[in-house]
Amino acid sequence: MTTTAGGLGRASDWDPTAPETFDSSHEVYAELRRRCPLPWSDAFGGFWAATRYSDVVRVARDSETFSTAVQNVVPHVPRTQRRPPLHFDPPEHGIYRAPMDRVLRRSVVRRLEPAFAEAARELLAPLLAQGGGDYSRDFALPYAAQCFALFLGLPLGQVLEIRRIGVAYSFAIQEMDRAGIMAASEELYAIARAIVEDRRADPRDPDEDLVSSLLRASADPERPIPYDLVVATVRQTIVAGIGAPHAALGSAAVHLSRDPGLQDRLRADPGLLPAAVEELLRLYAPYRVFARTATRDVELGGRTVRTGEAIAMIFPSANRDEAVFEDADRLDLERRPNRHLAFGRGAHRCPGAAMARLEMTAALGELLAGTTRVEPDGEVEMFNWLEFGPRSAPLRLVPRR
Repeated sequence: MTTTAGGLGRASDWDPTAPETFDSSHEVYAELRRRCPLPWSDAFGGFWAATRYSDVVRVARDSETFSTAVQNVVPHVPRTQRRPPLHFDPPEHGIYRAPMDRVLRRSVVRRLEPAFAEAARELLAPLLAQGGGDYSRDFALPYAAQCFALFLGLPLGQVLEIRRIGVAYSFAIQEMDRAGIMAASEELYAIARAIVEDRRADPRDPDEDLVSSLLRASADPERPIPYDLVVATVRQTIVAGIGAPHAALGSAAVHLSRDPGLQDRLRADPGLLPAAVEELLRLYAPYRVFARTATRDVELGGRTVRTGEAIAMIFPSANRDEAVFEDADRLDLERRPNRHLAFGRGAHRCPGAAMARLEMTAALGELLAGTTRVEPDGEVEMFNWLEFGPRSAPLRLVPRR
């Protein structure tokens, strides 16, 4: 254990930068929940980590005590302006969420389900033909990008370029490379501006198109959204809308590859797939860096969090909290209720939850329908701290004849 800087005399309880395997972080989090449920780390400038379900929910729900406006991710990312809705607390946050929720509700996004399934079949075809490949790199990444392109009405090449820049942005943050962070962010802003300008010139249905919905809100005479914040909202969405499904799908496929019995059960009864998706989301929540900043000294998890200190919400840990989920490490298709936190909780709960579920159900359904067996075929390489999931997931696919 090392002592933190700043003269606080506080010991660092864990190292979030330690190398990870597909399973190792869950073992680390289980140990933390037992011995130190609110650990302090001096990595990334110092932060607390909420590992228990109850503490994560408390932080996520109490926007007055735990603000998202100061530092909302660990490590802290330099920025030229705040990007809605993530960087705003209620009630201001609601101004930006309303036009997003309007186009991301299930009744709207479910129209995309056939297109998502078709995209999954097309992208799986070469992997099936060659008997496997890197599922995360060769399927999950382009699939998540294509689904987002379908949702936002963008050319696929543009979305893949967004994802490329987003990966560079994530690693620059990990390395605390300020120049790299700012360069990648400016590229993303330029793309967002181009998308918004295209919609200004050619508006679409604001009940179905995100950018058109935001632009309509910008003309609201009572609470108009400034143009630069419309751009910033699109900038925020294009990264989150691709990164999380990419990570979650890779984790889900690796889990399936290691459980032939589950594969057989889902092939025999595809109606169980939605329950499997919920459990896979619980077991492999793709984010653990979302944070809040304490607005006052507060007791949390038996420790004193001081004003201005950051608290990361470790969703993958909270979702395996033994105090909430019986036999928490096991995928249980009959788990009821399943109040997992993969999409967060409170005002900032992920607006894209319905779309993410559709994406995962379509992708995994096509994977199972197109194969008789999915097996591991090499070492899984994990993303860095910023996304929780496989960067590389080699799988062997036995196609259905």
